[in-house]
Amino acid sequence: MSGTDPGLVAVAEATPPSRDRYVDFLRAASIVAVVFGHWMQAIITWTDGRIVIHGAVGVTPGLWLTTWVMQVMPIFFFVGGFSNFVGLRSVRSGRGTTGDFLLSRLRRLGIPALVFAAAWIVVQAVLHVADIGGSGLLRGFRLGTLPFGPLWFLGVYLVVTLTSPLTLKLHERFGLAVPSALAVTVIGVDLLAFGALVPGIRWLNLAAVWFLVHQAGFFYGDGSLLRLSRGRIVTATVIGLAAVIVLTSIGVYPRSLVGTDVDFFALRPIERVSNMNPPTVVILAHSVWLIGAALLLRDRLSRWLQRTAPWAATIAVNLSIMTVFLWHMTAYAIVIVLAWPLGLGREPGNTARWWMERPFWLVAPALVLAVLVAVFGRFERGRVPRASTNPAGP
Repeated sequence: MSGTDPGLVAVAEATPPSRDRYVDFLRAASIVAVVFGHWMQAIITWTDGRIVIHGAVGVTPGLWLTTWVMQVMPIFFFVGGFSNFVGLRSVRSGRGTTGDFLLSRLRRLGIPALVFAAAWIVVQAVLHVADIGGSGLLRGFRLGTLPFGPLWFLGVYLVVTLTSPLTLKLHERFGLAVPSALAVTVIGVDLLAFGALVPGIRWLNLAAVWFLVHQAGFFYGDGSLLRLSRGRIVTATVIGLAAVIVLTSIGVYPRSLVGTDVDFFALRPIERVSNMNPPTVVILAHSVWLIGAALLLRDRLSRWLQRTAPWAATIAVNLSIMTVFLWHMTAYAIVIVLAWPLGLGREPGNTARWWMERPFWLVAPALVLAVLVAVFGRFERGRVPRASTNPAGP
């Protein structure tokens, strides 16, 4: 994925002026942030051969604040909305059919996922036949869910993408009424879930929040957001951030924007509610300020992306973006197996040694992931495109 690859440099230099490079950068940056966020805050336990990862946010004072920056899934859905807007508008101009568009999206998302699943089926079969699982050292690989955590996101994103022809029609007909209705839904669901004690209804927000953020990408695509004055964007950003601060300071909402499940040392719940699983109105407010901040940085970063090196690097990440996302926890698992016998990864979090090991747990998995992307990325990206070809995103 090197930005100095001659093929990538040729593509970068041949990118037409009409390409919105910033969108591609946001897509790449959001996935990189998710990957390093997962690696950064992981606490590892290995008991009776079973590997389990716990988040350090819930047991490390102040670490929750990093989730306000590292929780960038709203950006990925926002960019996805823009990409689907552009793809569907291209279809309407006579470049293929809606079926062709959906098939291309399904291939881009589905092929890397199928390769990932097939590879792990083979690994599990080999472990089973060789009788390496059971109570042995690698039991966690056969029974654990560590490598498969990213798949929930892929399923949600796939549903949002495949329904984009319908949601685009709703956008064109009703405009702001669509995200407004979704926002009211998010708020209403939370009121019913926490006020009337109907907890099961919270799962409706898994659709409402992410469809709303994806819908916001349509407003970027049709230019509505870009026509807003800087003052209005600043106001929306401040209101969104203020809402996150207020909501997480009172009531039932925790300060962390990722799940913190249980304190596995005291075996008790850390937070009764997760803001992310399923998403709450806090994630909606977080999405508002995060998208606003992205819009405020757009001009400066767009100028920076006119340089060959950062733009080529952005292309490189986007060409294998689903492979990076799907395999990043597998890379982490491989490093655990190799490093655990050396005494690494055994700290329970928030100790001096745990913090000193953080660089290792960022660099080592990145090196392993680079190898995995070199092996499996070809199923997503194919050959490096010719100079006349624009890089594509999911």
